[in-house]
Amino acid sequence: MRKAINHLKRSDPVMAEIITRVGPYAMQHSDPVFHNLARSITYQQLSGKAAGTIFGRLLAAASDPLTPESVLKLRRTRMRTLGLSNQKTDYIRELARMTRDGEVNFERCLELDDAAVIEHLTRVKGVGVWTVQMFLMFALRRLDVLPTGDLGIRMAMKKAYGLEELPKPTEMERIAEPWRPYCTVASWYLWRSLDGQAAL
Repeated sequence: MRKAINHLKRSDPVMAEIITRVGPYAMQHSDPVFHNLARSITYQQLSGKAAGTIFGRLLAAASDPLTPESVLKLRRTRMRTLGLSNQKTDYIRELARMTRDGEVNFERCLELDDAAVIEHLTRVKGVGVWTVQMFLMFALRRLDVLPTGDLGIRMAMKKAYGLEELPKPTEMERIAEPWRPYCTVASWYLWRSLDGQAAL
């Protein structure tokens, strides 16, 4: 990872300052499996604490780790009592069905490029580009992902680069061009730059 850090420091003085302030790179990774994409769906548009509680209930009711089979054994009504919305219940069950039937293949994702992974997984209703980008970064460990739809990244860019308003995707791509091929690493530093402790 030293090569990525050195590249970012050399290519962008603003990023160099953020790296110095935040400290060592420490992204927490997960495995590229059904369990973690189902977790991402659960966490969409919820606070971390609320989503964690709901997902914990789902694991207790189904299995840990979560499998397509254990999800499909649960009735929809049971999933709703765990705190999942109607939509998320449908999305997770659809992901489970497509994974069980081989329409979604997580092992195949290991061999696909980023764009192909996005195409493969966004066929599942409820799995959007942002969700797959998080999967690419945290599960598949791809180093050059820039999640232009992520509010945290947009807020961090606005603050770090002195922008008047939140940047749109085209402006984000322009700012990030010098970071390539390590946009994932830069994104992690941007998230952490908003952290209260990192800002001290």
